[in-house]
Amino acid sequence: MKTIKLLVCLLVPALSFAQLDPQDEHYKMVMAKDSLLFELAFNQCQNEVLQGLISEDFEFYHDQGGITKGKQVFIESVDQNICNFPGRKSRRELVAGSTEIFPLYQNDGTLYGLLQKGEHKFYFSMNDGPEQKGSIALFSHLWIKEGDDWMLQRSYSYNHGPQQ
Repeated sequence: MKTIKLLVCLLVPALSFAQLDPQDEHYKMVMAKDSLLFELAFNQCQNEVLQGLISEDFEFYHDQGGITKGKQVFIESVDQNICNFPGRKSRRELVAGSTEIFPLYQNDGTLYGLLQKGEHKFYFSMNDGPEQKGSIALFSHLWIKEGDDWMLQRSYSYNHGPQQ
């Protein structure tokens, strides 16, 4: 019996460090939510989509823009700084193949979170002009199970630099 307990204690933490396979249902779910977050909310400015994606106690950490705390404050920030910035249209693109998703487990083996990390590029156009390269950056998203759904609770965007 002691041997079985020891194996469980050793294997559960080891499994929690394994990146999810792109065919895993949780991987696919996070990628679908990523698409809603950025394609609809960021690129197409359908801010109402954010209501169903982010947690009430959402926090966003940006290496150039500081900290944004709270769901409504974040939604207002996206509306003002992305969607209604005079003369400017922004677009985010996920770098293909850059996404990694790691499961987070409680001591009892219950899955409670998913950590997504990757790289994304930003583009912009001014006054309906041609699209230009913006920055490239790393990001990490913490998706937490809230009831029956997965909500984005923390977001980090960092290491911004010019695209080559």
